[in-house]
Amino acid sequence: MVTIYRGSGLQVVIFVDDHEPAHVHVFGDGQAKINLAGPDGEPELIWADGMKRNDIRRAMRIVTEHQVSFLERWTEIHG
Repeated sequence: MVTIYRGSGLQVVIFVDDHEPAHVHVFGDGQAKINLAGPDGEPELIWADGMKRNDIRRAMRIVTEHQVSFLERWTEIHG
């Protein structure tokens, strides 16, 4: 597990033994899985468990703002 972002009460990670499509896991009070490039090219929430709506919105905003760098990290880790 590689932490690629930490802030606003959230931790964004990429698991080194994970699978495609490129995605991140976000941990706070709960957790969420966010696809880095959905069908329209924008980040897409796959699922959330135990996260408040406000935390999900914050997670989506962070992933959207850092989409390019997060995709670069995914490529570095997974090739």
